[in-house]
Amino acid sequence: MLALLDLFFFVFHVSLIIFNVFGWMLPGLRKWNLLTLVLTAFSWLVLGIFYGFGYCFLTDWHWDVREQLGYDMRSNSYIHFLVTALTPITVSENTVDIVAAVVFFLAFAASIGLNLRDWKRSRQHRQTDRE
Repeated sequence: MLALLDLFFFVFHVSLIIFNVFGWMLPGLRKWNLLTLVLTAFSWLVLGIFYGFGYCFLTDWHWDVREQLGYDMRSNSYIHFLVTALTPITVSENTVDIVAAVVFFLAFAASIGLNLRDWKRSRQHRQTDRE
Protein backbone atom coordinates (compact mmCIF):
# COMPACT_ATOMS: atom_id res chain seq x y z
CA MET A 1 0.00 0.00 0.00
CA LEU A 2 2.85 2.43 0.81
CA ALA A 3 4.43 1.81 -2.60
CA LEU A 4 1.13 2.69 -4.26
CA LEU A 5 0.84 5.82 -2.12
CA ASP A 6 4.42 6.76 -3.08
CA LEU A 7 3.53 6.41 -6.76
CA PHE A 8 0.32 8.41 -6.27
CA PHE A 9 2.16 11.29 -4.59
CA PHE A 10 4.86 11.26 -7.28
CA VAL A 11 2.37 11.38 -10.18
CA PHE A 12 0.01 13.86 -8.48
CA HIS A 13 2.76 16.20 -7.29
CA VAL A 14 4.60 16.26 -10.62
CA SER A 15 1.29 16.81 -12.45
CA LEU A 16 0.45 19.68 -10.10
CA ILE A 17 3.86 21.28 -10.65
CA ILE A 18 3.44 21.05 -14.43
CA PHE A 19 -0.10 22.45 -14.17
CA ASN A 20 1.09 25.30 -11.96
CA VAL A 21 3.80 26.24 -14.46
CA PHE A 22 1.81 25.84 -17.69
CA GLY A 23 -1.90 25.78 -16.79
CA TRP A 24 -2.34 29.50 -17.45
CA MET A 25 -1.80 28.73 -21.15
CA LEU A 26 -5.07 26.77 -21.32
CA PRO A 27 -8.00 29.22 -21.43
CA GLY A 28 -10.56 26.75 -20.10
CA LEU A 29 -8.37 25.87 -17.10
CA ARG A 30 -7.06 29.32 -16.14
CA LYS A 31 -9.35 29.71 -13.12
CA TRP A 32 -8.28 26.31 -11.81
CA ASN A 33 -4.66 27.19 -12.45
CA LEU A 34 -5.03 30.41 -10.47
CA LEU A 35 -6.61 28.44 -7.62
CA THR A 36 -3.77 25.89 -7.48
CA LEU A 37 -1.22 28.71 -7.61
CA VAL A 38 -2.96 30.50 -4.72
CA LEU A 39 -3.01 27.25 -2.70
CA THR A 40 0.67 26.70 -3.46
CA ALA A 41 1.52 30.26 -2.41
CA PHE A 42 -0.54 29.78 0.77
CA SER A 43 1.42 26.64 1.61
CA TRP A 44 4.80 28.24 0.84
CA LEU A 45 4.16 31.58 2.51
CA VAL A 46 1.46 31.20 5.18
CA LEU A 47 2.10 27.65 6.34
CA GLY A 48 5.76 28.50 5.80
CA ILE A 49 5.53 30.91 8.74
CA PHE A 50 5.07 27.87 10.98
CA TYR A 51 7.03 25.17 9.12
CA GLY A 52 9.69 27.11 7.21
CA PHE A 53 9.50 29.27 4.08
CA GLY A 54 8.61 27.19 1.04
CA TYR A 55 6.84 24.53 3.07
CA CYS A 56 4.71 22.19 0.96
CA PHE A 57 2.30 19.87 2.72
CA LEU A 58 2.33 17.49 -0.26
CA THR A 59 6.10 17.16 0.00
CA ASP A 60 5.80 16.62 3.76
CA TRP A 61 3.22 13.85 3.29
CA HIS A 62 5.23 12.25 0.48
CA TRP A 63 8.43 12.33 2.53
CA ASP A 64 6.58 10.58 5.38
CA VAL A 65 5.57 7.78 3.00
CA ARG A 66 9.06 7.48 1.52
CA GLU A 67 10.68 7.37 4.96
CA GLN A 68 8.31 4.52 5.93
CA LEU A 69 9.45 2.75 2.76
CA GLY A 70 13.05 3.11 3.95
CA TYR A 71 14.22 5.82 1.53
CA ASP A 72 16.83 8.26 2.78
CA MET A 73 15.36 11.69 2.00
CA ARG A 74 18.37 13.96 1.57
CA SER A 75 16.58 16.93 0.06
CA ASN A 76 14.12 19.33 1.64
CA SER A 77 12.99 20.51 -1.79
CA TYR A 78 10.72 18.36 -3.95
CA ILE A 79 11.95 20.03 -7.13
CA HIS A 80 15.56 19.42 -6.08
CA PHE A 81 14.66 15.80 -5.40
CA LEU A 82 13.17 15.51 -8.90
CA VAL A 83 16.18 17.14 -10.57
CA THR A 84 18.71 14.93 -8.77
CA ALA A 85 16.65 11.73 -9.02
CA LEU A 86 15.62 12.04 -12.67
CA THR A 87 18.59 13.75 -14.29
CA PRO A 88 22.38 13.56 -14.10
CA ILE A 89 22.45 17.27 -13.18
CA THR A 90 24.20 18.22 -9.96
CA VAL A 91 22.87 21.51 -8.64
CA SER A 92 22.52 23.01 -5.19
CA GLU A 93 19.19 22.98 -3.41
CA ASN A 94 19.42 26.75 -3.05
CA THR A 95 19.79 27.26 -6.81
CA VAL A 96 16.82 24.99 -7.50
CA ASP A 97 14.73 26.87 -4.92
CA ILE A 98 15.55 30.23 -6.51
CA VAL A 99 14.72 29.00 -10.02
CA ALA A 100 11.51 27.34 -8.76
CA ALA A 101 10.42 30.56 -7.01
CA VAL A 102 11.11 32.70 -10.10
CA VAL A 103 9.23 30.29 -12.39
CA PHE A 104 6.38 30.08 -9.89
CA PHE A 105 5.97 33.85 -9.59
CA LEU A 106 6.19 34.31 -13.38
CA ALA A 107 3.44 31.69 -13.82
CA PHE A 108 1.43 33.36 -11.02
CA ALA A 109 1.75 36.77 -12.71
CA ALA A 110 0.74 35.30 -16.08
CA SER A 111 -2.25 33.53 -14.52
CA ILE A 112 -3.42 36.65 -12.70
CA GLY A 113 -2.97 38.81 -15.80
CA LEU A 114 -4.79 36.44 -18.12
CA ASN A 115 -7.58 35.72 -15.63
CA LEU A 116 -8.13 39.47 -15.22
CA ARG A 117 -8.12 39.94 -18.98
CA ASP A 118 -10.59 37.09 -19.44
CA TRP A 119 -12.82 38.49 -16.68
CA LYS A 120 -12.81 41.97 -18.25
CA ARG A 121 -13.62 40.55 -21.69
CA SER A 122 -16.44 38.47 -20.23
CA ARG A 123 -17.79 41.50 -18.39
CA GLN A 124 -17.63 43.65 -21.55
CA HIS A 125 -19.32 40.89 -23.54
CA ARG A 126 -22.16 40.67 -20.99
CA GLN A 127 -22.47 44.46 -21.04
CA THR A 128 -22.72 44.46 -24.85
CA ASP A 129 -25.36 41.69 -24.75
CA ARG A 130 -27.54 43.78 -22.42
CA GLU A 131 -27.52 46.77 -24.74
